[in-house]
Amino acid sequence: WSNAVARGVKDEFARLGIEVVAETDAGFDTSRQKSDVETVMARNPSIIISLPIDPPTAASVYGIARDAGVQLVFIDNAVDGFVHGEDYVTVVSADLFQIGQKAAVALADAMGGEGQVGYMFHDADFPVTNQRDQAFKWTIENEYPNIEIVTEAGMTDPANAEDIARGMLARNPDIDGIYTPWAEPALGVISVLRQQGNADTKVVTIDLNEPAALDMVNGGNIAGIVADETYTIGVYAARAAAAGLLGRDVDPFLVVDALSIGADSVAEGWMQSFHTDPPESLR
Repeated sequence: WSNAVARGVKDEFARLGIEVVAETDAGFDTSRQKSDVETVMARNPSIIISLPIDPPTAASVYGIARDAGVQLVFIDNAVDGFVHGEDYVTVVSADLFQIGQKAAVALADAMGGEGQVGYMFHDADFPVTNQRDQAFKWTIENEYPNIEIVTEAGMTDPANAEDIARGMLARNPDIDGIYTPWAEPALGVISVLRQQGNADTKVVTIDLNEPAALDMVNGGNIAGIVADETYTIGVYAARAAAAGLLGRDVDPFLVVDALSIGADSVAEGWMQSFHTDPPESLR
């Protein structure tokens, strides 16, 4: 996902004649992100595009760039205390409610519109996953009267997904479907289902990756994957930054579309999301 966003940014900057002077990856470490910004500022950039890891403390990360007049474009999260149009240009993200809603529809369709669901949500203060998870739950509870969420479990580390799945299935052995907040924990869930010889429980998840898509294509437990137009997020961010350099007004929040991908649309969805051909295994 992050590589596809970066490719969208760099391709659009190349088209616009804007040079990329630095590229960093903080690995979701806030202190490292602050150090990265300070290091990049030595290159005197006119633009920084970044995903703020921790919005409540991110003002201390990006303050040095804002004070120097750098055009800041954020991915997914705004920075607490920063004012749109003054401190930053815009935030670019996917339609988060639509992603969660489409995940609910995909699971409900796979279950025939009835049955019991296990709801695994991201138990952390991260607006992107929080909104997607809540949209899934709201849609199931409000639009599918014959589907019941019978067990809920928060997940902070994808490495714990297998243990969470075992607990869900131990309490509800006849569970018909499981929602996972993104693809990595989904792989843990389908690992447990395979170990138990369970080919019936359906799983839906968010964001494309090769193993999850391969399970779906091969008729495994994964019944649907919802993704965003990831590459386009990068393109929009680059264009917004260029508009900021020209002093043009940019809306405070720009969104890309959500894609519901099934076994028969993986290749098309992969191209639409990542702007690249799918891996050979999926072709």
